[in-house]
Amino acid sequence: MKAFLIFQIFAVLISTFQARAGTTVTVGSKAFTESYILAEILARKLESLPDVTVVRKFGLGGTGIVYEALKKGEIDFYVEYTGTIREAILKTKGNEGTADLDSLLKPLGMTISRSIGFNNTYGLALRQSTAERLKLGKISDLRRSDLGLRFAFSHEFSERSDGLKGLIRHYNLDLPQKQVRQVSQALVYNALEAKEIDVAEVYSTDAKIESLQLILLEDDLQYFPEYAAVILARSALREKSPHIWATLTTLEGQIDNRQMQKLNAKADIDKQTFATVAGSFLNEDTVESSTLMLDEIWLRTKEHLSLISIAIGLSILVGLPIGIAASRNRLLGQVVLAATSFFQTIPSLALLCFLVPLIGIGSAPALFALTLYGLLPVITGTFRGLTEINSKTIEYARTMRLTPLQRLTKIELPLASPSILTGVQTSAIISVGTATIAALVGAGGYGTPIVTGLALNDNAMILQGALPSALLAIALHYLFELLRLVVVPLGLRRSFR
Repeated sequence: MKAFLIFQIFAVLISTFQARAGTTVTVGSKAFTESYILAEILARKLESLPDVTVVRKFGLGGTGIVYEALKKGEIDFYVEYTGTIREAILKTKGNEGTADLDSLLKPLGMTISRSIGFNNTYGLALRQSTAERLKLGKISDLRRSDLGLRFAFSHEFSERSDGLKGLIRHYNLDLPQKQVRQVSQALVYNALEAKEIDVAEVYSTDAKIESLQLILLEDDLQYFPEYAAVILARSALREKSPHIWATLTTLEGQIDNRQMQKLNAKADIDKQTFATVAGSFLNEDTVESSTLMLDEIWLRTKEHLSLISIAIGLSILVGLPIGIAASRNRLLGQVVLAATSFFQTIPSLALLCFLVPLIGIGSAPALFALTLYGLLPVITGTFRGLTEINSKTIEYARTMRLTPLQRLTKIELPLASPSILTGVQTSAIISVGTATIAALVGAGGYGTPIVTGLALNDNAMILQGALPSALLAIALHYLFELLRLVVVPLGLRRSFR
């Protein structure tokens, strides 16, 4: 009886602790204005709950990365669009509504809300002057062969079956390849304004459609499907935390197309922060100050330094032994250098997209990629430094009956130190620049303001990441020059210079 009573008391204490500890919920977003704003609105709604702690992982690239993060439990929900759920996630060919999509998502451990209230579908936009001059009002007008228009489409739209390829088939368009460019979605409005292109794929709630007085061509053959904004979440969130799901779904039906366009305009045109835009929608005050900006820069600096310092350490730990082994056998050395050179050519974004399904988002895939890219300079520097040592010097070491380990540590590595240190220095400086792309997988660093600035087309925000990154690279250069004074023997230091 006493044991049972003790067990009951223990259970009550545990439940009380859990209740006080509350629930941590992670909110994700893609890397474009609307996704940031909606994610911030939902995060703030949850922060109004007394027992909920909210973690933000915003700007996670495109659908592939953010959905993989959701599947792996790295985030709990984000705002998605029904057309994207059909095409990219479920890969269906129908035009299912939210209820049907919810049923189809259930076996995947996912669930969706009803529509937030707006339909952000694709559209083709052009300058009003161009539309009037060529008498263009609907997409089927683009069939005319005398137009000579220049087109721009995002990379994702160009590859989707409900994107460019399907559009060409549906409307029987003839778009010469030399007249079609693939560009970042964030850059199409600049290109339209500068008259570098004539027609671009846009989203129907984009703020700059109205501010630049662009014309949306009528989808007269009804090609583009509905892209209703919904909350896509893990089923566990809905089942285990119904009060959290109930709070999120209070946004259902609350934002129409016109209102979403105005919210986007506050960020894209008025250059308000996402926090300010979300605060205005929720009638909440948001504190903005230079101190907060400095705090943000300092936070990103710590994240960036953490990434590159760990990556450099791993590159040395892995690359130095490989370089030593390669120097002992010239054929093996060439194979190793060719292999590391091959890995160096893999685009960093492609590598991150490949790694996310395997090891999730955050610092892990970023560190893996940075270490991989840092290997070539370290291995090459070690290999070159050791193989270029005068053979007579090695012979002298043998006659002194030094062991292989003694020859390596006392003779070879000191003689090779200028080349090795140069390789490490190159690896470090490469890491500073490459690490900015880590923001797309939620690893933070200087890439965070750069990605956000690109989404907003805000050069000042881009500079908040680019300028410190450049300064850090310069600082590392001089740090290694000082390190050279310590590591490289005096005689070699003079000859090296």
